[in-house]
Amino acid sequence: MKYSKQEVIQYVQEEDVKFIRLAFCDVFGRQKNISIMPQELPRAFEYGIAIDASSIAGFGDEAHSDLFLHPEPETLTLLPWRPEHGRVVRMFSSISYPDGKPFECDTRNLLKTAVAEAEKLGYEFSFGAEQEFYLFMLDENGKKTKIPYDEAGYMDIAPEDRGENIRREICLTLEQMGIWPESSHHEEGPGQNEIDFRYSDALKAADDAMTFRTVAKTAAHRNGLAADFGAKPLEGQPGNGFHINVSVKNVSGKENRDLFHNVIAGILEKSRDMTLFLNPTEASYQRLGQNKAPIYISWSHENRSQLVRIPAAEGEYRRVELRSPDPEANPYLAFALIIYAVIYGIEYGYTKELPPAADFNLYKADAAVLEQYDRLPLSLEEARDAARSSRFITQHMPEPVLDSYCGKT
Repeated sequence: MKYSKQEVIQYVQEEDVKFIRLAFCDVFGRQKNISIMPQELPRAFEYGIAIDASSIAGFGDEAHSDLFLHPEPETLTLLPWRPEHGRVVRMFSSISYPDGKPFECDTRNLLKTAVAEAEKLGYEFSFGAEQEFYLFMLDENGKKTKIPYDEAGYMDIAPEDRGENIRREICLTLEQMGIWPESSHHEEGPGQNEIDFRYSDALKAADDAMTFRTVAKTAAHRNGLAADFGAKPLEGQPGNGFHINVSVKNVSGKENRDLFHNVIAGILEKSRDMTLFLNPTEASYQRLGQNKAPIYISWSHENRSQLVRIPAAEGEYRRVELRSPDPEANPYLAFALIIYAVIYGIEYGYTKELPPAADFNLYKADAAVLEQYDRLPLSLEEARDAARSSRFITQHMPEPVLDSYCGKT
């Protein structure tokens, strides 16, 4: 249900809500929030709530540290794991300067802008996320270890799969919050799990990806464990992927052509430029190129060794799956850049022919075959160089955000 401001105020009064969390994230996608009391809610809606942004990554320094959070009532959700009496709710918030000007490092707003530009051109995007995470034991001091919760393998069942009840708790909690998981299972690594989500519009899909990470970490902690979404938590074991499924509809009514190949072409063409924002840490590049994490710029049907995979699905479920991102990525930036890449492939005349599908296993291919394919950046520094030199990135990414990822020049 999408609430208005007045409905939120009424809900807070009637449902014994005592704390309202105004949520946002830093430029790297790390969740932040500030809690306000119910009596402050009207002020929050009318004027916003001031925060000191100088200690938040990418948000500036002490010289210009005042920013305002503006809660968005349609994102209201109850936090089910908090007490029944004295309830806690959360709303995602937009960020502005004191004069009301939108803050350029508000990455959620950057995704809104991308969606609006796509709609202006007559295109409607849907995204579905698949995120992997490890469950690790805690030590006697409650600190995370590198000891996996189990030694199960891909799609194993209990009792070998000890994460079954944790995944169940995560899925049921998400359903209480209006988020609908599609499937869940044990992944290949020891203690590794995956939960997939049904497609939705870009902003909801990104909000849900952020919420999922919070719920997974909370559920793990409640069970004496730690959920790790790092790109490569264990050396010698599969990394965590953030597989992004995307589809696009032409809603302009002007033409009715199949956009599928244009979607693939746009993503392939801009994949190298985007890599820094899809794989933002040193560990990201330890994951790529092994255990089904791609390194070559290629596509194919159903083939999990490719950068872009076309899953076996028809009708409304027909989609493109980008397999390179990892959960360290900020989903707002990732989805925004994918939208712009697809628009490029559709609108601005993708001049090259779509390369032939690579219908073979790239991990077992001969060196002579692999030489025909361009590669993603092999290191964080190479990814930074690719982003800095990309007109596509500098056109769509505000300079302060780019500086945060690349360092100031």
